[in-house]
Amino acid sequence: MVADNAGEVIYAASLSVKLGLTVDDLKETLAPYLTMAEGSKLAAVAFDKVLSKLSCCAG
Repeated sequence: MVADNAGEVIYAASLSVKLGLTVDDLKETLAPYLTMAEGSKLAAVAFDKVLSKLSCCAG
């Protein structure tokens, strides 16, 4: 076992690579809330942002 819920993230990441998605594509992708996939979307949204300005708890 890799980690809890790893399959969900690995599937989303591998599909993104296979389809050649960009960070902008991921930003526009609907992902169910409160899942590891949503975390991937949030990472894409934060990709070109200053993390300390996104949240009181970031960075």
